[in-house]
Order: sequence, then C-alpha cells, then structure tokens
Amino acid sequence: MRGTPRRLLLAAAVLALFVAALPVFASGSTEPAGPVKLTYWTFTAIHKTFYADMLKKWNAANPAHQIDLTMVDYPNVDMHNKLLLALQSGVGAPDIVDININFFTNFLKGDIQLLPLNKVVDPVRKDFVQSRFDIYTRNGVVYGLPTHVGATVVYYNKEITDKAGVNIDAINTWDDFVAAGKKVMAAAGIPMTCFEVTDQRPFWPMIVQQGSDYVDGSGKVILDNDTNVRTLQAMYDWMYTDKIAVPMAGGNTYNEQFYAAMDKGQYASLIMPMWYMSRFLSFMPDLKGKIYVRAMPVWKQGDLRSAGMGGTGTSVTKQTKYPDLAVNFLAFAKLSHDGAVAIWKDLRFDPARVEAWSDPALREPDPYFGNEDVFTLLRALGPGQMPSPLSETTNLSAAAQDVVKNQVMYKALVDRTMTPAQALKAAADELRKQQ
Repeated sequence: MRGTPRRLLLAAAVLALFVAALPVFASGSTEPAGPVKLTYWTFTAIHKTFYADMLKKWNAANPAHQIDLTMVDYPNVDMHNKLLLALQSGVGAPDIVDININFFTNFLKGDIQLLPLNKVVDPVRKDFVQSRFDIYTRNGVVYGLPTHVGATVVYYNKEITDKAGVNIDAINTWDDFVAAGKKVMAAAGIPMTCFEVTDQRPFWPMIVQQGSDYVDGSGKVILDNDTNVRTLQAMYDWMYTDKIAVPMAGGNTYNEQFYAAMDKGQYASLIMPMWYMSRFLSFMPDLKGKIYVRAMPVWKQGDLRSAGMGGTGTSVTKQTKYPDLAVNFLAFAKLSHDGAVAIWKDLRFDPARVEAWSDPALREPDPYFGNEDVFTLLRALGPGQMPSPLSETTNLSAAAQDVVKNQVMYKALVDRTMTPAQALKAAADELRKQQ
C-alpha cells in the first residue's frame, strides 16, 4: 500500500467497519463469482451521480462482494406506472428503486412487494430525523430509505432585497415578509415571491409549519379546516391586495419558463425545500452569489420555522435475486455517514442523518448561496422544526396532493372561480367520497 494517502486508508477502514456491522439476511441467496449484477431505477437522473459515487466506495471496501449496478432513469409518472405493473405481475422489477413520496403509499397496499428494512434502520435511527423514516413506514415496518430532509426555507435574491433596503435577517413573521415585499415592489417593481399554481408549494409547507395538513394521521380529511383556509386566503391577499406575489412563470418550480424567470431576477424570493438548491445550481447560473438561504417566517409565536417536504424513498423489491447484497448496499449508500456527506456533495440535498450536519464537508461556505455555511441554519433549527406531513403516510396521500395541485391552486389563485374557502371545501368533499 506504499504511496496510498493515510486518510484514504482510514476512510476505507471506516467503510469496511460499517459494512461489517450491517445485518445479514437469511435469504438463502448465493452470490455468483465476480461482480453481482443489480439494477436500479430512478425518476431523477441526478440521483445516478450519487449512486455511482457510492458504488465506487462500496466496491473499494468490499472486494469479496463486488457489484455491477445498471442504472436507468425514466420520466416520473412513467417509471412509477412501470414499477407498479412489474410488481403486480411478478416480473420485470429492478433490484433497487427510487419511489417518489407522492407515489409511495401506492406501493404499501395489499401484498407489499418491497423488502422490510428495519434491520438496517433500527441501529441508526437515533442519528436521523425520525419523521423521514415514518413516511416510508406501514404498521411499524420501514420499506424505504430517505434521501433528504427537504427542510423548507426561503431563498432570497439579496441583490434585489438590498437595493430595496430590506434586511432579510429582520424578517421573522409572515407579516414582516409582506412589509418587506411592499418595499421591494415600491423600490424595484419586482414581486417579493411567486406561487406554484399547477402544484402545491408554498401552500403545503405553510400549513404544515402550523401543525395542519391535508389529511391527519388517522386518515381524516382536514383539507378545509380553518388553518388551511386562512393560509390560502393569505396567499390570495398577497397576490390581489398586497400585490407582493404572483403565479410563477410556467405554473411550477420545475418548468423551464420558471427557471429562466427566476434566473433573470423576476422574483425577490422563493419558498421551497433545501433539495431545490440543486435546481438553482443546474438551471440558474446567473444567480450565483446572490441567493441567501433563511428560515421560513412564522404566522404566530409557537409555529415551526420549517417543514420537511417532498422526498424519495429508495427500496429493494422482492424480485431481487440477491436481497442480502441489495439491502446492505442500499444501507451503505443511504444510512452511513459517508453516504450522508455524498448526498450533500453530489446532490446538494440536506441529508436526513443529523449527525453528519457537523461534518466539515457540510460546513464549507458555498459560493453560490452567499458564500455561507447553509447547515448553520439547520443546526440552529434542529430536526424538531422539520416535521413531515402526516398525510404522506395515509392511503389518501396521492389523491389529496392531486386535488390540491389540479384544482385548488388554480381555481382559488388564478381564475378565481372559487374563493379559497370554497375551493378547499370542494376538494375536501371530493376526498371524503374516497374514504
């Protein structure tokens, strides 16, 4: 090993210890000689960068258990439909698969075709944001490993707010946010923020930070409760009374029109989870150095300063021929300290492993985001300020999200054929028929 840097030897030793500590499953499967071929499906091509990184680390630390991982990405809806068909038919499913949180409950019905993961999760639960496991759990069994926390924050274009004389660090409540927005409009003629009208943000994180949701933990529809009505009405008022907000270009945050508009400085802020940092880096190069990350303001004292939104649960299907190897590799990638660091370094996602938030690799100032250590914010808030929506664990999760995205936002905020209260009531009644 002459010439090998000591730090690399130490890293390999740590990885080997992690792998050795992984539980062995009594599957009866026997690995063939040479690399084992496994398949991985995802709906987001960027995730392949992370798995390629972790595959190299795994193979370096496990000479006797080499993996040849075939990685395939499909469009979001297409992949989930293809996966559901493969699992129902019993053939054609991958060994490992990313499942979008919006679809995850669809795979937790009837005879679940995903492998239980408690044996790799339980030893490290204490190091993670617990709610990130809860959203992939059914009857106490964990079926998916989290990719990130998805802590919702406000991304401020500080070039715009500074010109308007707005101190973003003095914005603590949503009333402060509205007042700052009026100053920005007066000084620059630029809306303070923008809303998705063909999707559900920032409405969803805004109600979750107040302890509300679409459906409660028992499955009861609460979409039209007082908190949700007040919040959607406030968003309406920001648009048509205070005039500090507008529908975003393209209708949602993953549209090319929105990327272009945000990059040109047409909005002073954006309310989105931390996983959206990767979209800034990929699609909005002209904002480098101008975007600063801050906590969500609150509606009233006692409200939370964030909410864990979105997510990808990565699972192992029952069709794999090598369950031991597939589960252990997945745990190595997504539950280890090094995996958490790679989630940040490769994807710019906030890892769910809280213990890793103090790693030097996560504390380096980021030139794009104001040359600041963005994890200072997360460490200050703590995981207790980042609850995940309870509705994500219910059978109505996908239906509730669909009705908000496809009906509520547009009817209440764009064509205004219904008031916020009416739109929420109509959507809630539709969901109750499905209970």
